[in-house]
Amino acid sequence: MTEPRRRWLLFGAIAAVVVIADQLSKILVVRAFPTQTDIVGDLVRITIVHNTGGIFGLFGASAPLLALASTFVIGLIVLYQAREGVRSPWLLSAALGLLLGGAIGNLIDRLRLGYVIDFVDMGIGDLRWYIFNVADAAISTSLLLFILMALFGERLTRRVERPAH
Repeated sequence: MTEPRRRWLLFGAIAAVVVIADQLSKILVVRAFPTQTDIVGDLVRITIVHNTGGIFGLFGASAPLLALASTFVIGLIVLYQAREGVRSPWLLSAALGLLLGGAIGNLIDRLRLGYVIDFVDMGIGDLRWYIFNVADAAISTSLLLFILMALFGERLTRRVERPAH
């Protein structure tokens, strides 16, 4: 298999795994848990919310507009993979796959339900992080990978030369 094909396979496989994990986790949580359930005391709990806005609940009740924007972003992600991901470090294809999977996972909710199901609630007492889902976690992870690639570039992806014996 050629290197560009491997990159497309990596990109597509990661995106598919994220979409499947995101959608299955939302179905499971909605069916199996009440609105709020402590998992690890107050530190981690399931709190089911319907987010009609964007990430961190920004942009209020704008699911239709965000669905349209998500569709545009998905196109840009695939275009960027086609232009750069097939000849850049494998880590770029992995990060783009995470970003694509997260965007598609949340888009499915917006189109199907008119809102995104968020349920992971972390924090201590009243100091809480925003409530998120698997798609959001994938998007956040991809952004972290982009930052790491920007800061450390080639050092993250170069092969380690092994001395000959």
